[in-house]
Formats: sequence, C-alpha cells, structure tokens
Amino acid sequence: MVRIREVIVVEGRYDKNALRQVVDAAVICTDGFGIFKDAEKLALLRSLAERRGLVVLTDPDGAGRVIRGFLRGAVDPRYVKHAYVPDIPGKERRKSVPSKAGTLGVEGMKPEVLLHALRAAGATVEGESAAPRGDIAPADLYRLGLSGGAGSAEKRRKLQRRLGLPAGMSAKALLEALNLLTTREELKALAMQI
Repeated sequence: MVRIREVIVVEGRYDKNALRQVVDAAVICTDGFGIFKDAEKLALLRSLAERRGLVVLTDPDGAGRVIRGFLRGAVDPRYVKHAYVPDIPGKERRKSVPSKAGTLGVEGMKPEVLLHALRAAGATVEGESAAPRGDIAPADLYRLGLSGGAGSAEKRRKLQRRLGLPAGMSAKALLEALNLLTTREELKALAMQI
C-alpha cells in the first residue's frame, strides 16, 4: 500500500472507501455540496492544508467541478494539489443507473487509475521523489493553438482525452494539470500530433 503525506479530499464515503483500499493516507469527505455550509470542516481543511497539504480528488462530472472550484477559492492554493480521474463511461456497482454524466466517479476507478491520478497531481509518496513541475504558461497554449483561436476548443478536448483528463476542465484547471503532467517541450509535441 502506498503512503501519501497530504490529506486527500473526496466527495463522499464511497470515494473514501475506494481510496482507503489503495493508499495509506488521511482522507476527508466534503459530503458533496455539504462543504458549502460546513464552516467547521472548511476551517479544518484550511488548517490541514497549511500543515500537510491537500490533494483534491473529485468526480469528473459537473458536481465534482463545482466542489473543486469552491475549494479552489476557499483554501490557499499554495497548499493544494488537484488530482483528476479520466472520463470513463460506466456506472458504479452499487448504483442501479449510471450518473447523469454517464461516467464513473472516484469510487468506480481501478486502483491503478487512482494511483496514477495522485502521482500525476504531485502527491508526496513515501519513498518516491516528486516529479518536476512544468513551466507551461497561458501564452504557450495560445501559441500552440490550444486557446484563443478557431478550433482551439476541439484541440483542447483531444489533448484532454489523450492525457486521460476529464472533458469539462476549465482553462485554469487544464493549465495546472498540464504543468503537473508534462513539460513545455512534451506539450508542443502533443499539440503537433493533434
């Protein structure tokens, strides 16, 4: 079992159970949108962020993006890393119907997918050295045709699929993920392939 230094923040208890089978780490649930009104839990997350750091791991659906966005504005970003699971069509075993988005959430991901997401986010894994961060800037996305031009949205979607990132990421979230996953030179090569 892999030991993670940071506190991992997930949406619900089933997500927490899935992670607990893969990593040895403190895992805290937002209780979905409950975090919006839970001042005590938010204060705890802020305190933990300053002491140990946080890794936010939400579902790749609309609700997950809203919760991630809320935490992005509520906790000092210097102490927060964002892990992303890919859009994988399907439904969790415990559910009778798929989610509105028709994709698996954190609880439905295979252990290797969860570990990859945590490592890609730069989580501190005991016994491993941290991956170097990229130096990709918004201007790089523009120069590579990934923002601000005709067809840039489609190119970003193709890039996100290629990297196993969820489709609905904001431009800021995509830039953060790219800086965790790739370098400027690697991004340039990927953009040329798309």
